Amino acid sequence: MLLAYFSRPGENYFNGGRRDLEVGNTEVLAQTISRLLRCDVYRIEAADPYPFSYDQTVERNVREQQGDARPVIAKPLPAIERYDTVLLGSPIWSVRAPMIMATFTEGLDFRGKTVVPFTTHAMSGLGTTARDYAASCPGASIAEGLALRGEQVGDAAAEVQAWLGRLGLLPSPGGTSS
Repeated sequence: MLLAYFSRPGENYFNGGRRDLEVGNTEVLAQTISRLLRCDVYRIEAADPYPFSYDQTVERNVREQQGDARPVIAKPLPAIERYDTVLLGSPIWSVRAPMIMATFTEGLDFRGKTVVPFTTHAMSGLGTTARDYAASCPGASIAEGLALRGEQVGDAAAEVQAWLGRLGLLPSPGGTSS
């Protein structure tokens, strides 16, 4: 099992205001998930990092979405053939995952895989991730996703565990996950 995620620290939306985060919300959620699963973890990082400023990140994201951009990944993952299940985590920006997630999914072969989306958001839930991943991961099945408000990720262990349990992803005691 692979957990791949993109997260941006810096100035973030927080309960109607702004807050500086040393660790991005999606990374906090990915850490919670990885503590519960026995899986490999890969952090998707932009070759051109996103700005610390919330407003500058929003401006860049708008340009990238309008231009259908594919931001370059700093250290691309070469293949995923050894994994049956891939959890894909990201924030939701303007109702969809950042365009770097399209770079990631379009660069790999997801045929026969189960894709499990998880997101952090201010108000958009999973946004368009199920539709977008179905399009960019042809031949994959898209499982039930998890969407958490960014402000709630630090206290979400029980909700995450329940979600992973519903999906049958929690390892059995002494066992391993694929």
